[in-house]
Amino acid sequence: MPIPRIHIVTLGVADLARSRRFYEAWGWLASSASNENIAFLKGGAGVLALYGREALADDAMVEDLPTGFAAVTLARNAASKEEVDRWFAAALATGARELKAPQDAFWGGYSGYLADPDGHLWEFAFNPYFVFDGHGNLALPD
Repeated sequence: MPIPRIHIVTLGVADLARSRRFYEAWGWLASSASNENIAFLKGGAGVLALYGREALADDAMVEDLPTGFAAVTLARNAASKEEVDRWFAAALATGARELKAPQDAFWGGYSGYLADPDGHLWEFAFNPYFVFDGHGNLALPD
């Protein structure tokens, strides 16, 4: 059986150009496969796609309902508390909205939450129990 992977995470957005600028300011790199309808952004081993919210709902054949909390967060893990703080400050400077300032967490790490311009939740965290491999990928224990 092949190794499970997530190749692309697609976010439905209200304003594609605004969201693309927002994520490019975080360091995501736009692919030449991007166009006026969709943006493919490269970051490490994964791809973040941005697509119009209504068009994404239509494509999935679901109703586009406003949500409060969609029960999904995206996470970026750092190598230290200081790195979390730097990333968090940089994200706020690009227009992210702070939800929970970085702080020591009950599980022994350090994390904070913010929202992108469309309300997608991001957690920036330092987990002292996780390490990174030589390629910067998260190496979870077996």
